[in-house]
Amino acid sequence: MSCPTAGGGSGLSIDEEETAETRIRRLISEHPLIIFSRSSCCMCHVMKKLLVTIGVHPTVIELDDHEFASLPRPPSHDTLISSRNLSPAVFIGGTCVGGLESLVALHLSGHLVPKLVEVGVLWLETMGNEGNGGPLPIIEQSEPLIFVAV
Repeated sequence: MSCPTAGGGSGLSIDEEETAETRIRRLISEHPLIIFSRSSCCMCHVMKKLLVTIGVHPTVIELDDHEFASLPRPPSHDTLISSRNLSPAVFIGGTCVGGLESLVALHLSGHLVPKLVEVGVLWLETMGNEGNGGPLPIIEQSEPLIFVAV
């Protein structure tokens, strides 16, 4: 397991006694938004770009090929799904969302932003003239953002 490319905190320490599965489960429980990737995976860049554009900065952990077999699978996927199909794999609030295709589908359906708000990694505020200096109410996302590669 490589050092993370984003995020921080003491939860990223590596205990030589921990198995890959135990380490992965610990990291998932400690980070509300985490991506597991391979260093050679270009789709991780696309996934990070989508999330950063929305306004969140995920913790990113690069795994070795043999460690991907230890990743929990999304509940909706067949147990025969290959670990290659889950690279990169994103977990939101401890639940495996899946790979890039699943994350984009969640975003296009309008469910990604509310899920990120729910787990506490994204705060949305209205632009108004409240003037009281207090927190502003959360706004609903009416239309998903569309990203076009240029």
